[in-house]
Amino acid sequence: MSNPSGALANPAPLGLLGFGMTTVLLNIHNAGFYPLTSMILAMGIFYGGIAQVFAGVQEWRMGNTFGATAFTSYGFFWLTLVGLLALPKMGFTPDDGTSMAAYLAMWGVFTFFMFIGTLKLNRTLQVIFGSLVVLFFLLAIEKATGNEALARVAGFEGIF
Repeated sequence: MSNPSGALANPAPLGLLGFGMTTVLLNIHNAGFYPLTSMILAMGIFYGGIAQVFAGVQEWRMGNTFGATAFTSYGFFWLTLVGLLALPKMGFTPDDGTSMAAYLAMWGVFTFFMFIGTLKLNRTLQVIFGSLVVLFFLLAIEKATGNEALARVAGFEGIF
């Protein structure tokens, strides 16, 4: 089907669903409802990762710097997270908790600055990014301390 007007579809729904659905599935695991399985990893690679990067590139084409930055960054977050979870199973040195805490804290800092960027946008984006800041720091503290109860709390916060 041709598109004579050259208009592009809005990529935000793809990016938001890619992040949201993958986040909820991982946090249902964090809340203790099921183990980490290939289902979560596949979602992280293909929907949370690749689909979001694609949405970010489309946001860039539309001139939306915030959307391009958010979707490509979080798409690559999912791809790196899957790498961090899968590479030790392939014989690479596993994370020691401290490094994963630093990784999650850096994503918390990034997300905090993205949250600041939402203050002139709509409330929905403010709630999404604000709750993500809390989630990343809860997960970072859990990894730094080994407090598994905090992982469950983070799981429920991430489902929200």
